[in-house]
Amino acid sequence: MMRLKVFLRLPALTVLIMFGGAATGLAEEKSNSLGMEFVLIPAGSFTMGADKNFEKANDWETPAHRVTISQPFYLGKYEATQSQWEAVTGYNPSWFKGQNNPVEQVSWEDVQVFIEKLNQKEGGNKYRLPTEAEWEYAARAGTTNIYSFGDDAEALGRYAWYGEDAYSGSTHPVGQKEPNPWGLYDMHGNVWEWVQDWYGENYYAGSPATDPQGPPSGSSRVDRGGGFSNDAGSCRSAIRLGVTPVGRIRNLGFRLAFSPDQ
Repeated sequence: MMRLKVFLRLPALTVLIMFGGAATGLAEEKSNSLGMEFVLIPAGSFTMGADKNFEKANDWETPAHRVTISQPFYLGKYEATQSQWEAVTGYNPSWFKGQNNPVEQVSWEDVQVFIEKLNQKEGGNKYRLPTEAEWEYAARAGTTNIYSFGDDAEALGRYAWYGEDAYSGSTHPVGQKEPNPWGLYDMHGNVWEWVQDWYGENYYAGSPATDPQGPPSGSSRVDRGGGFSNDAGSCRSAIRLGVTPVGRIRNLGFRLAFSPDQ
């Protein structure tokens, strides 16, 4: 049967209606004064982490466990860009310059300063980093595969900038590859992304089943998603690493989140 897609663009709202398909979807989007775009992520449950029998996972990505995200939230459609960072802070720390490239060489603590200034600019206390569970839930986008598009790493190039030489490669403008099923770009590759949580290598073994927030303390913060200089295995939905909160790395950036009631 022929499928016809119609996109209706309204202020801060995108409606996708599918005729001739099995379902009709509604995706709400919002933007702010910087032009940062956000997609509404619905509440729901998913399997977080990796099954070592199914994919070549690291120990700190296991065990796979069921997690519920009890409230919807908005997540950045794209990684935060250099132009957005500079508009708030007045400087550009990135090694790979490009106004629409993701900002990088920003520490977790730098990002907190950016968030504080952005909240002041926008009026309120709205923006934050996503939790690790929120990030993976959105990255998987309702899928249970190694990647949001399936299990075949050969298809990763359609969705991610990855596999480049760390010295001769670079970041790329956001949103140039295909999005995941929930309309989020560069969740695989381009730059790693800071999230809010402290990193705990064995945290998954005792993680709460609902809205986990990570360990109460630690020496590193979690980053997710892989970067342009990583191989396909480091761009999986389950990949997670820890970096000191003051670390500034050429392939590490972020995307923001906020809650609907804010």
